[in-house]
Amino acid sequence: MGKPRIRPIALGLIQHQGHVFVSKGYDSIKDKPFYRFLGGGIDFGETSVNALKREFQEEIQADLINIRYLTCLDNIFVCNGKPGHELIQLFRCDFADSIFYRLDQTYKLIEGQKTHDAVWIPINQVRSGILNLVPNNCHAYID
Repeated sequence: MGKPRIRPIALGLIQHQGHVFVSKGYDSIKDKPFYRFLGGGIDFGETSVNALKREFQEEIQADLINIRYLTCLDNIFVCNGKPGHELIQLFRCDFADSIFYRLDQTYKLIEGQKTHDAVWIPINQVRSGILNLVPNNCHAYID
């Protein structure tokens, strides 16, 4: 295993009717589910906006509009017993297609060989701590 490195990623914060659009993950060591905005790694030579667009296309075949840069966040964490460090380029954006705004729908998210669920979760359950949206420092950017 090589030297640990910081991973640059681009994530999209999408809000609709008091909900945020997220992927659902599970930490088997902590035995806890967690949620995160969709997006992923920024490839060498790729802008963070293009990475964001590409990741949404690859993961749920969705196009984005109204992409606005919010901030850069440090995310130092342990997931499934492994330490990680990400630099997150966080963007506020919207779906181009209204089909993705159905709050009761679960969308299949494809990440390489794995599939996850992408869902809308209530912002009030994030704020109250019922649902674990990571990283915590992204909560300040939710309206």
